[in-house]
Amino acid sequence: MRNKPIVVLIAVLLSSISLPITLTGASVALPDIAEALDADLAPVQWVVTGYNATFASFMLAAGSLADLIGRRRVFTGGVAVFAVTGLLSIVTTNILVLDVVRAVAGAGAAAAAASGAALLAANFEGPARTRAFGVFGTTLGVGLAFGPTIGGFVVSAFGWRGVFGVPAAAALIVLLMTPLLPESRESGGRRLDTGGAVTFTAFLLLLITGFVEGPARGWLSPVVLGAFVGSAVLLAAFVVIERRRPDPMLDLGLLASPRFMAFSVTAAVILCVLIPLVVYLPSYFTEVLGMSSERAGTVLIALTAPSLVLPSLAGVIAKWVPPSAIVMVAVVLVGAGAAWMALAGPKTGTGQLLGPLLTIGFGFGISMGLIDGVAISSVAVDRAGTAAGMLNTARLASETVAIAVVGAVLAATTDGRLADPGFSGGLRTVLWAMAGLAVVTLLVCGALLRRGGRVSATTAPTAESVPA
Repeated sequence: MRNKPIVVLIAVLLSSISLPITLTGASVALPDIAEALDADLAPVQWVVTGYNATFASFMLAAGSLADLIGRRRVFTGGVAVFAVTGLLSIVTTNILVLDVVRAVAGAGAAAAAASGAALLAANFEGPARTRAFGVFGTTLGVGLAFGPTIGGFVVSAFGWRGVFGVPAAAALIVLLMTPLLPESRESGGRRLDTGGAVTFTAFLLLLITGFVEGPARGWLSPVVLGAFVGSAVLLAAFVVIERRRPDPMLDLGLLASPRFMAFSVTAAVILCVLIPLVVYLPSYFTEVLGMSSERAGTVLIALTAPSLVLPSLAGVIAKWVPPSAIVMVAVVLVGAGAAWMALAGPKTGTGQLLGPLLTIGFGFGISMGLIDGVAISSVAVDRAGTAAGMLNTARLASETVAIAVVGAVLAATTDGRLADPGFSGGLRTVLWAMAGLAVVTLLVCGALLRRGGRVSATTAPTAESVPA
């Protein structure tokens, strides 16, 4: 049974769909968590940002560890941590305990995600590998697209604790399957970049701490200033460590490629618009517009569902249209959608929301997967794996910081509550800032692409080869 790849595929897919659902589901449950645990916005934010921060910062280290000590071993450990922390989240009655548990859950999720992808690569070959990763990408897309909707129904049926219990139950099923998975590891003598992993993780956590705690403690408080100064020092230390290592966790030399830099920035910025909206719009819908949790999750499908169908369409279009042009159109769409929603103003009805949400969703959808292909094709073939890891790290780190920054703005405008007065104005400020960020991204990436030359349509991945 261990030699059957289908068992690997089922286990990895079941664990993978749980990871985005626990993030988007938690975002739907934030108002209920705040009320049930009598918590202010800052500690409630850590339910989402703590999970995302450790997920982002541990991803590369977890992948390297899986290659070194065994992919099944790391996958099993990650799924076990994710399951246990989910069960602990159900029973906790203290917001600080929940925050710590969620941060640990993010580390487990990173281990499961990184080693799960490595298990697929090790157990499938040729066209079968392409199909396996296509299904893998679609599963992640389904989790992201329908996570808010699933979260809304789960909150209504079981309360906020259900958004942690349901993914934990799925993880327990996966855990029962792990003895059937084959073990594999790298045969080379590469070592884990411990210094890089520690400094990068600490840098990201301190930076987020500054943004999350700033509105409540004051931006000039010793804690907040210390967090920002400490993050800057750790970032500098991380750069020094990575430049000196022969096999760094992140190959900073890739940033010398203008095209790779342009597409990495674009990928990060698109997620900096999408993910904070996925996290905070459910609270706006329920607390300001008076929607139920189910209704809020259903409306948010307009933002996330295009990612299920558009990546394949973009891959086909890229045969005739330069992929760099498609990527730039994606930036225009997410920026235009943010500006459209800002212009619509507060107290917007469902009908007026669908246009802006679909516009942003279309921008994200046509870029998903295509950016990976054009970014990775802009570097040497023997550095493709490193480039993919760096691109994903840029995405995860950027979206985590964006969630914290948007949360800081909303905390400042609502006096620590996700409600009006203040929520509508704060959200409008955030949306205009997102639109402005899109404009700046167009200018910067356009200049970088002119320096690096245009990526031809022939180098773009086809719809079949683009990961979702």
